[in-house]
Amino acid sequence: MVQESANRLITVAIHTYDKAVALRSLLESEGIKVTLQNVNLEQPTVSSGIRVRILESDLPLALRIIENHEIFIAQESSPDNTGSHYILVPVDFSRHSMGVVKVAAALASVHKASLTLLYSFIDPYISGEGLQLSDSLTYDIIDADTREQISNSAKKAMDDFANDLRSKMKSGEIQAVKFTTEVVEGVPEDAIGAYAKMHPPLATVMGTRGADQKEKEMIGSVSAEVFDSARNPVITIPHPSLIDGDSSLKHILFFCNADQDDILAMDTLMRMFPETKASVTLLVIPSRRRWISKERPQSAIEALSDYFRQNYKRFNFSSVATDTGHAIDDVTQLNSMHHYDLIVVPNKKKLNILGRIFHPSLAHQLIFSADIPMLMIPV
Repeated sequence: MVQESANRLITVAIHTYDKAVALRSLLESEGIKVTLQNVNLEQPTVSSGIRVRILESDLPLALRIIENHEIFIAQESSPDNTGSHYILVPVDFSRHSMGVVKVAAALASVHKASLTLLYSFIDPYISGEGLQLSDSLTYDIIDADTREQISNSAKKAMDDFANDLRSKMKSGEIQAVKFTTEVVEGVPEDAIGAYAKMHPPLATVMGTRGADQKEKEMIGSVSAEVFDSARNPVITIPHPSLIDGDSSLKHILFFCNADQDDILAMDTLMRMFPETKASVTLLVIPSRRRWISKERPQSAIEALSDYFRQNYKRFNFSSVATDTGHAIDDVTQLNSMHHYDLIVVPNKKKLNILGRIFHPSLAHQLIFSADIPMLMIPV
């Protein structure tokens, strides 16, 4: 009886003939058998609409494709995202990249936004041993052909990644949202920064390595460089940690200085995860001036906590002031007790390159030491 029901033909849409044929082509390209039937069976020559009928067992997949048909039709990338509502996702085609895209897609679904997957490749002749420190740089036809091969290989890898993503969206493994792809030439951190500057995103979501691997690349982390230049929120997902949507955020560690920037950062957090109900620990890091003067900003901490409780009632707040001045040690100690799902760090941009090297920002330091997803908010 169940088998008979699954093999029963049902109508999923009624369209004009042209639209019905287009929908049949789309569904059949995904392996769904389709039958077209004239609505007016008594006078079939008088067209009043065409029924698009499928097997009942194919209904879940068919509905997912119909409701998101623009996702499953491979389209040319649209480079003009200026002013658009999208999330930028740098990828390297690894398995972890697909997990990061899953996080970004869930976030995009909440915000009714699209995704842009970005991959950058480097010309080995320009970046490697072939670079000449002379007045002229020779670049012959063979080198040009090699560069074109690298570019084509990168585009092919992106196409394969996009097709795999569409497959996972069809199966429901990843939230179905619109996405485009971009392949550009350049050093990853520079390419990400330049693209975000030209097309400001809602946020950038990117993967990072585990702390044991990040220690080996203290000076060249792509994420750390992006942090220092970004003017939009950046979410980092360390391998193998993932955020499975708003519901997985139960415990959040929020760094603050007990000043007005903290309010702006908290407002960004609330807007970024509008469905989250979590316990938030405010870790107050007094300014350098306060540490030198030994001033204890207890009244400022209490005032900030009270303001948050009154205006952001979805969160339960508690606060703690560091006694050591070593933020990394504080995070390790607090995380052992609470197991945080997300660290939120307001980040002030350092324009001076020497300041970035010798006095790296808190966000920059944390990216190398904490295997916890992090939200960097520029202030």
